[in-house]
Order: sequence, then C-alpha cells, then structure tokens
Amino acid sequence: MTTPQPGSPRNRTRRRGYLAAATALVLAGGLVAAIDADAAPQPLALGVTSEDATGAAAFAATAGVPAAIQGWYESWAGDTPFDTARADAVRASGALPMLTWEPWTPGAGVDQPEYALGRIAEGDYDAYITAFAQQVHGWGGVLALRFAHELDAPTYPWGAGVNGNSPANAVAAWRHVHDLFAAAGADVVWVWCVNVHVPDASAYAPLYPGDDDVDWVALDGYNGGTALPWGGWRTPREVFGDSLQDLRGLSAKPAVITEVGTAEDGGAKADWIHELFTFVTEQRVRALVWFDVAKEADWRIDSSPAAAAAFRAEAGVPGRLGPPPLPDRFVHP
Repeated sequence: MTTPQPGSPRNRTRRRGYLAAATALVLAGGLVAAIDADAAPQPLALGVTSEDATGAAAFAATAGVPAAIQGWYESWAGDTPFDTARADAVRASGALPMLTWEPWTPGAGVDQPEYALGRIAEGDYDAYITAFAQQVHGWGGVLALRFAHELDAPTYPWGAGVNGNSPANAVAAWRHVHDLFAAAGADVVWVWCVNVHVPDASAYAPLYPGDDDVDWVALDGYNGGTALPWGGWRTPREVFGDSLQDLRGLSAKPAVITEVGTAEDGGAKADWIHELFTFVTEQRVRALVWFDVAKEADWRIDSSPAAAAAFRAEAGVPGRLGPPPLPDRFVHP
C-alpha cells in the first residue's frame, strides 16, 4: 500500500475478450464516473487481503459471507517461488487467489537499482519470471496476478519517477512480463493497479500497457482519518472519485478496488463502511478487496463492534455480492 493519501500494434496469440461499458463525466462537487442509473446492477465480488488463512477465515466470520477473492503478497527477493500451498488453500475455500507480485527486497527502501523497471524489460529477470510462470502453469488453477501494484506512486522501487523508472519503462516491463507468462503457458487474470492520486505521483495514462495486456484496472486507497497524516477524514467518494474517473478514461475493462481500509480515528468507521458500499454499488465497481490487517492503523473490519456490524450488514444485502468478473477465456459453458 502507498502511505500518503490526500487527495505499431503488437501481435498477440490471444485477444482480451472481456469489455464492460463505462463512461466518465465531470459532476458538480467532484469528478466521478458517470453511470447509467437504469442499467442492470452488476454483482460485487467481495475480497480480503490478510496475513494468512486464519485471517481470511476471521474476516469471513465477521462479514458473514466467504470472500470471493483472497489476496496475499510475494516479493522477488531470493527468487521466491510461487506459493502453491497458499493458492491451494484459497482455491479450496472457493475463492479466487490474487497474488500481488513485488519486484523488490522488502524493507530495503525505494532506491533498489537492481529492480529498476528497465532491467526487468531488458530481460535481466527472464529466468526467474519464466520459472515462476511455469510454476503457476503447473499449479493449474485460475490466478489473479497484480504485478508491480501502485505503479504511479513514488513508494516502491518499481514506481514511475523513482529508481530510474520512466513511464516507458513501466509499459515495457509490464508487457515483457505478460509475454513471458504467455510463452510459459501461464494464463492469469492480469490486474493493473494504481494508487488513488497522491502528490508527486505520475499520471495514469502514460503507464497503461493497453487492453491486450490487462484484464482488470484497479485502484488502492485508504482513509487514514486522524490516525495518520494523510489529509484527515475523507469520505469514500473523496478517496476514490476522481481517480476512478481517470481510470475509466483509460479502459472499459472491469474497474476494481484491490486495497481499501479506514481508520477509526477522526470519524465514524461504521458510517464510512456504509458509505463505501453505497459508492461502489452506484459506481458499479466489480470487486472490493478489504485490507484486513492492523498495520499503519487498524484497518480490520472488526476493529470495533460498530464497524463489524456495519460491514456484516452491507455484505448481507440481498443480491449485492457475486463472483469475480473473470475474463471470457476463463468462463466455460
């Protein structure tokens, strides 16, 4: 997650078949995505990122529903292999595994030139990427892969504008990793993720590799309230509205939120949760993955009885939740 928060065509063996209609409009009071109010509702896939399987089970118990997506993180440090045990456990629970795949040594800061995007694009990590892709292919399930998340923000070694990275490097690295997976026979759900707009971050458009290489376009965003110096208490619309509009200006692929949470301090967490579900339902966001970890703040849905009750009520609204929006190539009659 990112901490500060104020505010010639290429030949493909497979074309991305999943398109969802979306437009954008500037509305009084802020930038939000324009949605046809008469359109049929779209199901929301509710997901969780947790420290382990126990955390995912605790989330489900509090929410009153199982998670449709379960996420975790793996770094490239030491040529970390694909965690098939974690993926198996998620698949056995009936959820879609979502791996956030991070090219860095955790805790070593932003300046890690060995992981510069240019080096990835030029092939320095081809052996590792190919071996990892072969492991995913051998595992055989459906995996959502969130490679180099929050590309726009200057927080990680893969961020545009830091560590020698340019937007062109970002596009080239993404396409290169995508092509190595295809060559290895590993077909995954490609999740291209940016952070909600923050100071000193790059614009989204120059970083986007194109619809041939992406299945979901994703946002991460948090409300730090007064627990953290992130601009005070901000509503879900204030956190996500203009960023979601910009994201939908890039692509009609399903728009998803892959990290979200709110602190308790500075407002009413229960009210914020109600507002979030109203917002994502109105905006037809297709997946919402809660960061259910006590980290910079206690983001967990059970950080208070009121927050837990609010989340359980929203998750229990009849007809609201559904499966993840898998691309057509994964959907069989």
